[in-house]
Amino acid sequence: MKKVLSFFPLLTIVLCCFSVSPIYRFEQPSAFCGPDIYNPYESLPESPAWKRANFHTHTRVDNILNECPDYPQKVYSDYMKMGYDVLAFSNHNLLTTHPFDTTLQVWVYEHGYGLFKFHKLVFNPSRMMLYDHLLPILASQKQWQYDYLGRNADFIVMNHPDRTWGMTSRTMRLLSGYRLMEADSGVSTELLRWDEALSAGHYSHCLINDDCHDSGNHSKIARRCSWLCSSSARYEDLRSTLLSGCFYSMRVPDFGEGDWDAKRAQNDCLPSVEAIGMRADTVYMRLSESARIEAWGQDHTLLDVQQGCEFSRPLAADEPYMRLTAYFDSGTVIYSNAFARYDGSVSQTPYATLPHSVNIVLTVLFNALLLAVALLCGLCIYRLWSHKKLKA
Repeated sequence: MKKVLSFFPLLTIVLCCFSVSPIYRFEQPSAFCGPDIYNPYESLPESPAWKRANFHTHTRVDNILNECPDYPQKVYSDYMKMGYDVLAFSNHNLLTTHPFDTTLQVWVYEHGYGLFKFHKLVFNPSRMMLYDHLLPILASQKQWQYDYLGRNADFIVMNHPDRTWGMTSRTMRLLSGYRLMEADSGVSTELLRWDEALSAGHYSHCLINDDCHDSGNHSKIARRCSWLCSSSARYEDLRSTLLSGCFYSMRVPDFGEGDWDAKRAQNDCLPSVEAIGMRADTVYMRLSESARIEAWGQDHTLLDVQQGCEFSRPLAADEPYMRLTAYFDSGTVIYSNAFARYDGSVSQTPYATLPHSVNIVLTVLFNALLLAVALLCGLCIYRLWSHKKLKA
C-alpha cells in the first residue's frame, strides 16, 4: 500500500524537476512592415528542378524508445519507391546515420519527450539536449527550449503546432527562435497556427512532413512533403534552400487506399509549381494543372480566390504578407511560403528573434515554488515510509 501512496508525490517531484525554467518578459509582437517585400523564390530558375523531400521520419532503433517496425534501410527504400529524392531520419533525441550514402547525411533529431507533444526538429546540432519539460504549460518554458536548441544547432523547426496541447493563439504570437514550421500535420489545410505567428511578425517557412512511424502503412507514407529547388541533395545545399524558402509544400491523398501500385502511379504524376515569385509588388504563381488558388494574409484573412493554372495579385502597401494555397481536384494541396514586408536596409529577410528578457522576480518565485512542492512531496514520502517502519 505504501508503494501506491508514494507514487503520486514521487510523480510530482519528477514533474517539478522537469519544469525548471526562466520566466520571460515578452516584447509586444507587431505585424510585418517596411518598404520592401521578401520573395522566398527570388533565386528560382526559369525551369526549376524540384526535389521531393521528407525531413521528419522515424525508424526502428535499438533502445527503449523504439516505436517503429522497420530499420532505416527499409524505410529509405520505401520512400525512394514513392519518388522521393531526400529523406532525413529524425528519431527522438537520437541521431541516425544514413543507411547507404554518407554524402547524403542530414543530421537531425526530434527533441521532446513531453506529454503535450511540444516537439522540435533540430538540424545539425553541435550537442543534443536531453532535458525536456514534461508539462510545458508556460510560453516561457517553450521559449527557453527554442533558445537553448537554437544556440547549439543550425536551425529549428516547430513541429505540428496544431497537434501540440497548449499551443494557443497567445502562445503563437509570443514564441520566436524557430526558422520553419510544420504548419500542416494532417489536421487542417487552413494553417491557422502559421497565420497566427505570421500575423504577429514571426516569419517562418512552411515545411510539412509525413512524421511517419510506419513506412509499410499506406496511410502514413507519402502524405505530406516539400519540394525543394536545390542544386543537390547534400545538406549544405538543402540548408541554403530551407533557410531562403525556395521550396513549396504539399499534402497528398492516400491514393489507392491500400493498392500500392495505384499509390506509386499517382505519386509519379503529382501536380507541380512551374513558376512562382514576384513582378514588382505582384505575387504570381503558375501551376501544371488547374486548381482553386487562395491567397491568405494578416489575421488569417482570405484575400483572394482565383481558379485556373495561374494566379496573380499585388500585395497592397497596407498588407503585411501573403501566402498561397492551391487545391486540386485530386485532393492534392500545395502551399507556398509567405511573401512578407520588411525593411531591406535593416535586414536581409523578415525573420527576427524578438527580445525576451528574464523576469528575475517571477523566475525566482516560480522555481522556488517548484522546489517547495518537491520538498513537501519528499517529506510526505519520508513520513509515510518512516511511519510504516515504526509501526512495524
